[in-house]
Amino acid sequence: MRGAGVCAILAAAVALPLSPTAHAVTADKTDDKLTAGEILKPNESVKSENGQYKLIQQVQGNLVLYGPGNKALWGTPTSGTTAYATMQREGNLVIYNASNQPLWGTNTAGNPGAYLEVQDDGNLVIYSASNEFLWSRHAYVGSLPSGHTLKTGQWVQSRNGEYRLLMQKEGNLVLYNRADKGLWTTPTGDRPGAYAAMQREGNLVIYSSSNKGVWTTKTAGNSGAYLAVQNQGKVVIYSKDDRPLWSVN
Repeated sequence: MRGAGVCAILAAAVALPLSPTAHAVTADKTDDKLTAGEILKPNESVKSENGQYKLIQQVQGNLVLYGPGNKALWGTPTSGTTAYATMQREGNLVIYNASNQPLWGTNTAGNPGAYLEVQDDGNLVIYSASNEFLWSRHAYVGSLPSGHTLKTGQWVQSRNGEYRLLMQKEGNLVLYNRADKGLWTTPTGDRPGAYAAMQREGNLVIYSSSNKGVWTTKTAGNSGAYLAVQNQGKVVIYSKDDRPLWSVN
């Protein structure tokens, strides 16, 4: 069993493909992995080796990780429709609806043979075929894609591992260097449970636990924009055609 700690980040996130992997097969329920080409249909699941954590594709559309006591620890924002999950052969974990339209993905394409592992410590990690870290339920590598959120304890890490943008429990979104020195923060403290959303219309917004917007980059009108944490420590919002819209040095 591999630990959750990772020293080096070597892979870049790329665009989500628009069609499911051909010749996908049902997941092997006897192990803790979803390997290249395997799918999870509604009500199907894979478990950690110690049996304490279960990743299940729910009938209502969410892919959810449960821990001890059947407590939900993580889930995809894909409820409201029949859906299935597939670990695609090019490296993306993708949720598709019944019409084979993509609803959500990890943006880890470009890594043929990558696989998803449900770990004994409760982490959910995608590794490349050569066992390099690509994605986890706690961290994004390089960028926060359009439509994705950072909840408390989640972060975006630069590809070289030197910087991370962390959503903290008190409500601030903070940029740290490797020495854990704070370099930049949003003015959103004293809001436990707040989260950051890279909205599909282009705004990065901090929401309170009651879903009230409390801070924004004011970059709306740029559908498909995404946030990047660069190797030099710069945080940038780019349009979908890679024009810089907003930045923090």
